[in-house]
Amino acid sequence: MKVVYSSNEGYVRHLAVSMCSLFDRNQAAEEIQVFVLSVGISEESADKLQEIGRRFGREVHLIPMGDLRQYFPYEVDTGGFDLSAMGRLFVGKVLPKEVERVLYLDCDTVVLASLGKLWRTDLRGKLFGAVMEPTIYPQVKERIGLSLNDPYYNSGVLLIDVKAWREREAERRLVEYFGTLGGKTFACDQDTLNGAFKGEIRTLSPKYNFFSNYWYFHYRDLAKQSPAYQVIPEAVFQSAKRHPAIIHYAGDERPWKAGNFGHYRKAYEHYLAMTPWKGTPKEEGQRGYLLAYHAMDYLTWICPPSRRLISRSFGMKAVESRKSSGG
Repeated sequence: MKVVYSSNEGYVRHLAVSMCSLFDRNQAAEEIQVFVLSVGISEESADKLQEIGRRFGREVHLIPMGDLRQYFPYEVDTGGFDLSAMGRLFVGKVLPKEVERVLYLDCDTVVLASLGKLWRTDLRGKLFGAVMEPTIYPQVKERIGLSLNDPYYNSGVLLIDVKAWREREAERRLVEYFGTLGGKTFACDQDTLNGAFKGEIRTLSPKYNFFSNYWYFHYRDLAKQSPAYQVIPEAVFQSAKRHPAIIHYAGDERPWKAGNFGHYRKAYEHYLAMTPWKGTPKEEGQRGYLLAYHAMDYLTWICPPSRRLISRSFGMKAVESRKSSGG
């Protein structure tokens, strides 16, 4: 199994947590190689990542990416996201030529089960596999040429056919497509992947990228928001909620922030204690906000339309601000 992360120094602690969980939950795997696309990771942090690899008898390779802006022949505005997130778009260029398939994981993920079955998934000619994100704003889908009925995928977990990625010139197509959007979208790399590769993405089970805030969502509400999500049976969604293989701490309720009450936070805390960053204090400054956010989680369970109203009210302010500034 070959796994890719993309990280800067600010997220390296979370990368270590994810990588530690990957190794721990997949000890029966014959081989695991990790490639870290490094955007400014310090030498000290790199040594700590290598230490985790040695502890589990796994290979960890750091690939310096330099300034990612060099890959774009135009100005790039990530809209608040760190540019390191765009590193995943260039796996075909920077990975060794013999690598023909990779599993990309966001740093804010924790692995809770064997990923052998995921790794062996037949992509059926698609460029990559991903998990749908039915709660994306309709305005975002419209901006990248998707209809309400089209699926929209989260880019936090990607099973990529790197051989096909190279043969179909995926990176050139991504850069060109992002350029047509003015180098600026709501969710940078994620919107670019969805817009450029419509029809070339294999749908994966939600258990392989279960968003932590979806614990509070009803299946019927998700299917209502995105009709494409109905290809996922309700029983599969409920099973993913109870026994996720990969937790993705998407949204504001992050387990490294003081005052969070997220349902899956203990999984992150468990693996943080197994890394060289053990004992790192949680980030302060948002306790009141996180308490209100958690109240919204329960509002989601009781009255889903209220959650949508609140979320879109605030989220669309960001979308509109990016539009008005030339995005």
